[in-house]
Amino acid sequence: MSEPKTEPACEVLFYHLERQSLEKVLPMLVEKTLERGWRAVVQSGSRERLEAIDLALWTYKEDSFLAHGTAKDGHAAEQPVYLTTGDETPNGAGVRFLVDGAEAEAFKGFVRIVYMFDGNDADAVARARTQWTAAKKAGCPVTYWQQSAAGKWERKA
Repeated sequence: MSEPKTEPACEVLFYHLERQSLEKVLPMLVEKTLERGWRAVVQSGSRERLEAIDLALWTYKEDSFLAHGTAKDGHAAEQPVYLTTGDETPNGAGVRFLVDGAEAEAFKGFVRIVYMFDGNDADAVARARTQWTAAKKAGCPVTYWQQSAAGKWERKA
């Protein structure tokens, strides 16, 4: 008798923001996600932050934008990047970005989960530590990224 196949645990990445804002870093990571052929969901802990992200994805470069949408835009299943404050994934995304205090309900169903947190906010750092522990307990491989003084992202753990 063969053993039942289990879904592999998704990779969980933590981005410690200290030198640049979320609105500067997130578009670059979303762009890399799309280049790999994955769709993304960006889940925010607040409606206000979601509106700022919406604007940032349209304007982060002078010569381009990142196509995306929200529930109010419609066509959720067709969006390469879907923005939400909830846990839905209507576009079949392989990557979920969690920002501004948003938390993962589960670590299954994604290739990657990316937590982005403000390193200058003690509450956000404490929440990230709790999320790290939960991801490890769920059996997910986790990595921690921090920006160097030169602006390069470096893997620290």
